[in-house]
Amino acid sequence: MLLEIQDIRVHYGKVEALKGVSLEVGEGEIVTLIGANGAGKTTTLKTISGIRRLTTGRIMFDGQDISKMPGHLRVQVGIGQAPEGRGVFPGMTVEDNLRMGAYSRKGDVTKDLDDVYELFPRLAERKGQFGGTMSGGEQQMVAIGRALMAKPKVLLLDEPSMGLAPKLVQQIFSIIKEINRRGTTVLLVEQNAQQALKLAHRAYVIETGHVVKSAPAADLLDDPEVRAAYLGGDLAVDAPAPPASIDLGKNPDVA
Repeated sequence: MLLEIQDIRVHYGKVEALKGVSLEVGEGEIVTLIGANGAGKTTTLKTISGIRRLTTGRIMFDGQDISKMPGHLRVQVGIGQAPEGRGVFPGMTVEDNLRMGAYSRKGDVTKDLDDVYELFPRLAERKGQFGGTMSGGEQQMVAIGRALMAKPKVLLLDEPSMGLAPKLVQQIFSIIKEINRRGTTVLLVEQNAQQALKLAHRAYVIETGHVVKSAPAADLLDDPEVRAAYLGGDLAVDAPAPPASIDLGKNPDVA
């Protein structure tokens, strides 16, 4: 396994946010975590990336124990994150925001910038614009692109469709699928559980700091308990997803 989380516990003061979470992500997979707000999904990602310190347990990445490794070193070994809320630097241009993602790398990153601009043509058009003046959807593109600039082996995505206009949600998931097709493993936290389960290979359900279910994503789509709790009962029929990059990058109606 590329990433193994072994019985991790995390506290916020006296409050135990994660209560023995274990999960695995294999190389080349898309794995999603679903659950209600406050269940521990974002805390799990923050603990993997080193933003939160675990109390007990172990995190193994690419055969190495990184449980006590500082966050900046985790980026260097191959863990990238696009955080909830995007975290775009408002006073920096789009291109400078993207280059910040490659701060730990040496050498020319022009090819990597070109790859990001291929995924998100809108960013190529706005490369000189300040991040704080971008729409919410455009800032989400910057956050994902910035994480990709670190050339991660695994990309942690926290609520990537948040703030996007509904008609663009399908498109952002198409982009994630394309990122995975190009060789990056993805661990996804997403409130849109139906779309996440359709995209992912496997899934974990987290409730109040515990993993309560794990299965192939397609199986959880058909699980009556999961459907009742997170999918609103019967599944709606979705329109076909648009092409992976062109429309998202150039659509002027990004939320």
